[in-house]
Order: sequence, then structure tokens, then C-alpha cells
Amino acid sequence: MYRVFEALDELVTIVEEARGVPMTSGCVVPRGDVLELLDDVRDAIPAELDDAQDVLDHKDELVGKAKHDAEAGVSKARADADRMLAEAQAEAEAMLSDARARAERMIAEAEDQAERTVAAGRQEYDDLVGRSHAEAERMIQAGRANYERATEDGRAEQARLVNEQEVVRAAHAEAARVLDAAQSEAIRLRSECDAYVDGKLADFEDLLAHTLRSVGKGRSHLRGPAVAGASAPFDYGA
Repeated sequence: MYRVFEALDELVTIVEEARGVPMTSGCVVPRGDVLELLDDVRDAIPAELDDAQDVLDHKDELVGKAKHDAEAGVSKARADADRMLAEAQAEAEAMLSDARARAERMIAEAEDQAERTVAAGRQEYDDLVGRSHAEAERMIQAGRANYERATEDGRAEQARLVNEQEVVRAAHAEAARVLDAAQSEAIRLRSECDAYVDGKLADFEDLLAHTLRSVGKGRSHLRGPAVAGASAPFDYGA
């Protein structure tokens, strides 16, 4: 560029010092010197100016291509964003479905365990009641048998000692005592059986309450993520 400016200065000097043509504003300049200086200017002009002119000549094409590339990049970014959002939503729905399935499975298992526990408790209660009834019946039968034996003994003794009223009264009193003792023993056994059954039922009630609390917590945990997922936008980074 320095040579360009230098050649232009020399051209200006040649024109200024050139001999004028009479009666006109023209002048006579040495053609060879001027052409030589012009060649120097042409050779000294940097190639970047030609490249810049090419850019100017094709600016509309370049701008259009740049716009097209930008629009293509934006479309691709939008498509990638939509795809990533769809994948995130699908993954979130799959995770939510899996959590619901696990919660429902846990609730079903807890309910099944509760039903088995209730059935076992009822069976144990029925067995205890049955055994207590059988034992009470056995004691009553034993008391009755003792009473009947005592009565028979009293009758036999009465037959043997017909005239001894005291012996007869004693026999009746003994028979009544034995019967009362048998009935008292039966009542005691029944009370102990009821107390044992009541204790077992209390233990079962505690176990059932604990199981129901676990089921309630599982259901509350299941409802919590579902409500949060319905009210908030998708954010699956956590």
C-alpha cells in the first residue's frame, strides 16, 4: 500500500508540473511515465482488495447462505430440544409408572400379609376357644361324674344307714361341695382362657395397627410424587 500512495503522489506531481495546452485547461504529460506509474499502482494493490470485491459481489449469496445455515441450525436445535424433552418425559413417565407399580405391589403384599395375620389370629382364637370350651366341658363332666359318684355313695350310705339322717345330710353336703368345686374350677379355667385369648387379640391388634400404618405410609408416598408431578413442570435432573 505504501507503493500505491507513492505512485499516486508521483502522478499528481507529473500532472501538476505538466506543460499546459494553450487556450485549454488540458496539459501534456509523458505517457510512458504515467503508464509505468499506473502499472506500479496496479501491481502494488494487495490481493485482499480483489477478495473483498469478490465478497461484495457475492454478499447477497453469502448472507442468504448464512441465513439458511442459521435457520437450519435453529431448526436442528429445536428438533434436538423437542427430542430431548420427549425422551425426558418418556423416562419420567416410565419412572413414575415403575414407582406406582412398586407401591401397589408393596400395598398388595402388606394387605395380603394383614389378611394372613388376621386369618392366623382368628384360627388361633378359634382353637383357644375350642380348647377352653372342651376343657370346661371336661371339668363340668368330671364334676358331674364326681357328683353322681358322691350321690351314689351317699345313697348307698343312706341305704346302709337309713336311720342316720346326719350321714345322709353329710353325703348331700359333700356332693354339693364337689359340684361347687368342679363348677368353680370350670369358671376359673374359662376366665384364664378368656384372659389368654384377650392377650393374644391385643397382640394381634397391635400388629394389625402397625401393618395398617405401613400401608397408609406407602399410599401417602404414592400420592405425593403423583401430585408433585402433576403440578410442576418436568425437571428430571434430580
